[in-house]
Amino acid sequence: MDEMELHACGTLSDRKSHHSEATKKNLVTRLNRVEGQIRGIKGLIEKDVYCDDIITQISATQSALNSVAKLLLEGHLKSCVVERIQEGDEEIVDELLTTIQRLMKK
Repeated sequence: MDEMELHACGTLSDRKSHHSEATKKNLVTRLNRVEGQIRGIKGLIEKDVYCDDIITQISATQSALNSVAKLLLEGHLKSCVVERIQEGDEEIVDELLTTIQRLMKK
């Protein structure tokens, strides 16, 4: 077994997540719902629906997408971040801080 196979989270050049099938299904279901919400918003705009109603739908869609991000972040913390810290790779902390800063800009 080479070093690439030993690191479930991967190195910078081959990074991959390792979510369970149930988690992937949950994330895809949520994203499909968000995709439907986006199509719905587009339809509301095309039908000249009252702006405040459209903004409400946009807010709900952003909330749903944030929920997906939170689930991904939780999984990342519990797996990749923990593993890399246990391996002595403290660079993951800077990566994590950058990720959190990106999420908080929204």
